Amino acid sequence: MNQFRPISPPEDAQTPRVAPVLAALALGGFAIGTTEFATMSLLPFFAPDLGVTEARASHAISAYALGVVVGAPLLAVLGARMDRRRLLVGLMLLFAGGNLLSAMASDFGQMLAFRFLAGVPHGAYFGVAALMAASMVPLAKRAQAMARVMLGLTVATIIGVPLANIIGQQFGWRWGFGLVTACALATAALIAWLAPSQPAKAGQSPLTELGALANGQVWLTLSIGAIGFGGLFAVYTYLASTLLDVTMAPAAAIPAVLALFGLGMTLGTLVAGWGADRALMPTVGIMLALAAVVLALFPFAAHSLWTLCPLVFLLGITGSFGVPLQARLMDVAGKAQTLAASLHHSAFNFANALGPWLAGMAVAAGYGFESSGFVGAGLALGGLLMWGIAMLSDRRRG
Repeated sequence: MNQFRPISPPEDAQTPRVAPVLAALALGGFAIGTTEFATMSLLPFFAPDLGVTEARASHAISAYALGVVVGAPLLAVLGARMDRRRLLVGLMLLFAGGNLLSAMASDFGQMLAFRFLAGVPHGAYFGVAALMAASMVPLAKRAQAMARVMLGLTVATIIGVPLANIIGQQFGWRWGFGLVTACALATAALIAWLAPSQPAKAGQSPLTELGALANGQVWLTLSIGAIGFGGLFAVYTYLASTLLDVTMAPAAAIPAVLALFGLGMTLGTLVAGWGADRALMPTVGIMLALAAVVLALFPFAAHSLWTLCPLVFLLGITGSFGVPLQARLMDVAGKAQTLAASLHHSAFNFANALGPWLAGMAVAAGYGFESSGFVGAGLALGGLLMWGIAMLSDRRRG
């Protein structure tokens, strides 16, 4: 038997409630995307308020990412026997609590702790939401269904992040986290109301889920995102600072540039979902190669809005290869679907910690915020290398 045969949903999974359920799941992605990316755009504003430099303030982003890395596998294993609807509601409530506490942080130590807490349910939510979405449509449309859930995250980069940035500039950065809290609570209520009950399959257990940890193909797939996606975060983390200090753009331009990135990511997600249902791994390779080129050009384009804006849009497009990687994990994970799907977001948030950390070292060494592009290009090439190894492994296995 081919252990990489895709898991297909039951024939009667298609129901009239698919669209509203996907919309409810996408709202959770909107909340998560807003807090994940808005924290980066608000970095120049909360850093002085909490009495730290911008380079040190970026540790709050890494703390959130670390929460995802730790929380995703832990909650996936602990929730192996839970009904998916109940698990998703619980994860959103935990996420809401972490963001509410972040809005109330009185010093940087508290901020680090609360950002870690907010990140804990991130990966498990997206992993379980992707599995629920894929189970409700025919196999040939599973990547597109997952892409519709991920659209919530991309729309967040168009609307949520710029809105949080505007709110942060006008009323204080704490209100940005308040916006996220409200979205998270609304998501929990809608999922409880609209989503179908999906009890755990017979025989499913934490031990079954842990089987993913012994699967080399799972780890190889995760490494593509863990390294490759770090390139995007290396640049995006310092994009607001680059606009202010290198491009010399006014603060009012930041939301518009962030929205441009979001438009690119939304388009890329739609294209990635379509491409993944037709040529899964080639879609990943093309996006990683494009990312390496765009990131390498970033330092040269950073001095003018006219050259920077097109690259930011293209960078958004390249940030969508997570959809095909999620689909590949479903193919190679066997019975450990929940843990593998959650580890996917652990890997991406490992990248969220790795990219800013390496780029921060370059900035601290005096190379300027634009040097994040060279750091990002190196990480994208590293992800492309892991993609090549995965492709060779597939060929050897036939």
